[in-house]
Amino acid sequence: MTAAAPPVGDPPPADVAAPADVAARGPRPRRGIAGWIVIGVVLLLVGGVGAALAGLSQWVARDALDPESAGPAGTGALAEVLREHGVEVTVARDRSSAQKALLAADATLVMPDTPALSDGGVENLAAAAEDVVLIDPRSRTLRLLLPGSRPAGYGSGDVVEPGCDLADAQRAGAILPGAVASTTGDAIACYPSGDGYGLLVHDDGSQRISAVDGRTLFANESLAENGNAALAINLMGRHPQLVWYMPGIGDTDLATKDPSLGELTPPWVSPVIVLLLFSAVGAAIWRGRRFGPLVPERLPVTVRVSETTEGRARLYARSRDAVHAADQLRLSALARLSRLLGLGPAASATEIADAAADRLGWDRRAVRGILIEELPRDDAQLVALRDRLSHLEGAVRQAVRPERNAQ
Repeated sequence: MTAAAPPVGDPPPADVAAPADVAARGPRPRRGIAGWIVIGVVLLLVGGVGAALAGLSQWVARDALDPESAGPAGTGALAEVLREHGVEVTVARDRSSAQKALLAADATLVMPDTPALSDGGVENLAAAAEDVVLIDPRSRTLRLLLPGSRPAGYGSGDVVEPGCDLADAQRAGAILPGAVASTTGDAIACYPSGDGYGLLVHDDGSQRISAVDGRTLFANESLAENGNAALAINLMGRHPQLVWYMPGIGDTDLATKDPSLGELTPPWVSPVIVLLLFSAVGAAIWRGRRFGPLVPERLPVTVRVSETTEGRARLYARSRDAVHAADQLRLSALARLSRLLGLGPAASATEIADAAADRLGWDRRAVRGILIEELPRDDAQLVALRDRLSHLEGAVRQAVRPERNAQ
């Protein structure tokens, strides 16, 4: 290839040099700070909306058997029905407030399962009430408050009549029992189903204790079925005061005897951990990067576009890649011919070649060979192709703008 390599594309209108101030211009700190502020505000808004929705859902649907819950498993409907019948319903969420309300007047205690209370705590709480209704009876509460009774699985799934002489059950009528219990004591057993009974009642004259599956019968979604509502009113409405005990997670009288992590570790561990934390913070401050405004840095050198073009041409010459160099020449020629012929930027190489041939009256195959098909094998053929491209471009320019060329 000759020393002067062919041009690789359209020459730029002028030497382009990237200004140093453009390269050194850093990001605008105000815009960055404003973006972080907007992100923080959005996160706060999302957190606030989430907290509000969580609070609303807490009041709409609490735990199962909760008298302040309007969810399907809650008992808010039963609490309202009892109030309409003149019963004052007090919801106690800790043991002390429940005992205080029970000691203030003759009252009925409605108690779910209380795994966080000890046996003594359950017995003391029940002893303060005139009536006790176990709406989620388990083996421990049955053993403590209804001796001789135990869980017996679930009922047969059929609606059953009371099958006993208890007046409250007779007035309520038939129900569909859920969990059932059996007894060998002197408790009255009603609603036989499966291997047990849907209701157990023990009355010794001074206190009456009942056990019934409130999850199945007294929940909002099933209260209106069969005689469920009537049975609930008969069992819980015997006194003008009703204390509904719903224990919280921290309401317990069980003292844990397991040692804590602090008790198991030697006394010198905590000071050492604190010292290590302070050391880590100090090391981070000492060796950490100081954030601040970006420091402008000027470019070390400005490279002219003509030098870049010549350098690429020398690389083509050194690699002896005549085909690649011919492609670059043809791409530039096609772009110029497209502008001369008034074709759009989306015109293909074949369309440009055919338009040039039609304008000149030349053979289309010959023009396509020059612009597309012929592949040079060496430097001599590449130079010859360059000359033919230049001649073709000059002929098209002469045909398109004859008066300008004449001048």
